[in-house]
Amino acid sequence: MNKRQVIILWVIAIALGAAVTAVKLSQNQSTHSATKRSPGQMLFESFPATEANSIEIQGANSTVTLVRKDGKWVVSQRDSYAANSTFVNDFIRTLGDLKVTQSLEAGPSFAPRFGMDDAATKPESHGLTATFKDASGKEIAKVTLGKTIEGSASPSPMGGSGSVGRYVRNHADTSGFYAVSEMFPSVSAEAKRWLNDAFISPEKIKSITGSLIGKPDSTWKLSRETEEAEFKLDGAAAAEVLDTTVASSFKSLFAYARFDDVVPTAQVAERTAADGKRSAVIETFEGFTYTVKISPAKPDTAAASSEEPAAKDNYLLSVEVSAEIPKERKKVEGEKPEDAKTQDAAFADRQKALTEKLAKEKAFAGITYEVAKTLVEPLLKDRAALIAKPAAPSDKAPNSGGVQKLPGGMIARPPMTATTPPVSVPPSEQEQK
Repeated sequence: MNKRQVIILWVIAIALGAAVTAVKLSQNQSTHSATKRSPGQMLFESFPATEANSIEIQGANSTVTLVRKDGKWVVSQRDSYAANSTFVNDFIRTLGDLKVTQSLEAGPSFAPRFGMDDAATKPESHGLTATFKDASGKEIAKVTLGKTIEGSASPSPMGGSGSVGRYVRNHADTSGFYAVSEMFPSVSAEAKRWLNDAFISPEKIKSITGSLIGKPDSTWKLSRETEEAEFKLDGAAAAEVLDTTVASSFKSLFAYARFDDVVPTAQVAERTAADGKRSAVIETFEGFTYTVKISPAKPDTAAASSEEPAAKDNYLLSVEVSAEIPKERKKVEGEKPEDAKTQDAAFADRQKALTEKLAKEKAFAGITYEVAKTLVEPLLKDRAALIAKPAAPSDKAPNSGGVQKLPGGMIARPPMTATTPPVSVPPSEQEQK
């Protein structure tokens, strides 16, 4: 093999090597996503959770703004009422830990395909856009939650639509859209969905006084001597018998109570109906007094354009709470020292709990709440509704023996029973037998 042939072979080998390299590079480029994030990576390289001072969440027909004040989150659209901090912190934490399950290369113009159409009026087409700002008002992050992703499998027999995730967009990343496994079920553009719904909780109710405002003769009062006793109607006439079924509902009045919404001060007058206003005073065996004002709620006109219609037959409620917490425990005569020590410790613990409860519930004063009718329904009753209805008279005539009238005027009598007096037989007839 001469020198010329060797050179030719080297040229061919180099050309083949270059061709193989080019093919491999083209294959890598064809399989590599042009998006900034790949499956398994975090959606945000570094989410500024600690810098977030406000969050504005915009939906198709409503917007809510959450603001951090004195270290606590509040809802701006509800006169800065306390927000559910668990919901807010979970949302922030979830975004910070959010991982991509699929990368979708597409420009911002493709947003409507993923349920992120800013011009859409339907919530499912519009999506939810959350804008995070720092204390100076500077935008530090913006993310849109789009359509839910349905799984290929059939819905679970236990319920659910078979959703497996949601499309999201990090506005700082214009390279594409992403699929994630999180559903964000608690995220909403409705202000009331972010409220801390903890409410009053009367315990060990001693008496309840109810009345229709403006009608003193409508006042009624239920009271009982001990926690285990049944309620009695004060001043009941001889013919007035308290309906025990109705009275029993007052024992658990406001137990586990929750409200639906907070009415901003500027809207209270227009939302309050003129008629049907009521008041109630609830006293407990531990010295708490709850003064409650209730009125029917007019429909919320703002809710007509909201993503969620206003509830029907709701009521507006305001409450004032006061208490006279015992400062000393009543000693029992002949109490042993060791028993006294145990009782004193228990009294001190309960006294502390009641003091904290009072401070917490006094914070509900001066605020108008929208509540479901079922929560206040016992207090809407008039005095007559507390009285047991007399039993309906029987259709049977006395001593009728169950006589039934048949068509045509005929009468059917029941057969004789063992209680029917036997027919006497004369002695002469008995001898013949």
